[in-house]
Amino acid sequence: MLTVIAFVVALGVLIAVHEYGHYRVAVACGVKVLRFSVGFGKTLYRWQPRRQHPGQETEFVIGAFPFGGYVKMLDEREGPVAPEDRHRAFNTQPLRYRASIVAAGPIANLLLAVVLYTAVNWIGVEEPVAKLARPVAASLAEAAGLRGGEHITRAGFEGDLEPVQSFEDLRWRMTRGALDGRDLTLEVAGEGGRPGRQVVLPLSLMEAKDADPQMFRKIGVLAPLTRPEIGQVMAGSAAERAGLRSGDVVRSVGNVPVVDGQQLRELIRTSIDGDQPRPQTWQVQRGSQLIELEVRPELREEGAVKVGRIGAYVGAPPEMVTVRQGPVDGVWRGIVRTWEVSALTVRMMGKMVIGEASLKNLSGPLTIADYAGKSASLGLTQYLVFLALISVSLGVLNLMPLPVLDGGHLMYYLWEGLTGKSVSDAWMERLQRGGVALLLVMMSVALFNDVTRLFG
Repeated sequence: MLTVIAFVVALGVLIAVHEYGHYRVAVACGVKVLRFSVGFGKTLYRWQPRRQHPGQETEFVIGAFPFGGYVKMLDEREGPVAPEDRHRAFNTQPLRYRASIVAAGPIANLLLAVVLYTAVNWIGVEEPVAKLARPVAASLAEAAGLRGGEHITRAGFEGDLEPVQSFEDLRWRMTRGALDGRDLTLEVAGEGGRPGRQVVLPLSLMEAKDADPQMFRKIGVLAPLTRPEIGQVMAGSAAERAGLRSGDVVRSVGNVPVVDGQQLRELIRTSIDGDQPRPQTWQVQRGSQLIELEVRPELREEGAVKVGRIGAYVGAPPEMVTVRQGPVDGVWRGIVRTWEVSALTVRMMGKMVIGEASLKNLSGPLTIADYAGKSASLGLTQYLVFLALISVSLGVLNLMPLPVLDGGHLMYYLWEGLTGKSVSDAWMERLQRGGVALLLVMMSVALFNDVTRLFG
């Protein structure tokens, strides 16, 4: 139920803001707006405010299907217009007015993202400290000299280092570097008053196409530093059969000393010989005692990969820090984050078009609904971050030069501005059909990806 509510609220807010952008600029330009609708299909609720802008008689509507919305304006191409109202029709407006009205929807979504990111910066969010777990074997992080336990204080590209506020901040920079093919320089804090050192992650060697867990496995940084402690043990699991208890701290697995929870998870994961799990001798600290237990992980399949599992929560909660910004800095960081997410989205779309990025990066309504529910369950700030991310995606998507989207109409106006002539009705019809076909293909791919992610 939470997933459904969070999804519907997200759609309602994002669509309403998008359409309000069109509506507000249309009214400011003197265009008569006939209807403002959030949703399609059967009308669930309608109202017409008594007090509106001069010349406006807009009907506000909520439709049964919340997968879109529209602002219907007076337009000679859609019906007869009285002579006295012709100056208020959309199609009679100057080019700059029409372009402004069309662009206002996506811009409203981008502005909403700035507001949401700013609100999160002001409220503050609890995030793990940027201390690294032991890197994955044979990964870029291990090859760069990282061994686990390092506290990353600054990071950046091309030598331009900025403070790292949390582990999530570091993950975001690694994502940008991997997808953009740029090396990331990390500054590691020194210990005992000693000066820090710099480490370069050669992310340009990855040629990453998907922002998925496998990308972070190749980088080698999967999680923040945690104590290798056993949490809740599932009944009937391999952990229970081995005699493990909640609160046990694992000191070694075989001859390998264990220093953090991520390393322990990797040792469990790779405890497979062919199709059989490999028994492991664990040295466990229970209170003041050191005991040895034989643990035989269970075989599980993750896609085409066979991994070991013990049926227990592995790793204590990481050290946390409250990330909060001041009034001015919060706004600035909201603008910067919106710009960074927008730029990354545009680059990923471009890479998908030329085949440098996988179409698996496209997500549809099922994935959005899933993440809406998960983010809402984590609290207000995580849900606001989710809304901001989807708002950026909606704004950028609508600016794509597809005829059925706002960006396609802006291309028509660009042509009109360059040639002095509007696109002919015949060409308009052809382009609209092509745009609808391409959009249906994108939606089909996104839905296929959704089903594969959630049920594959």
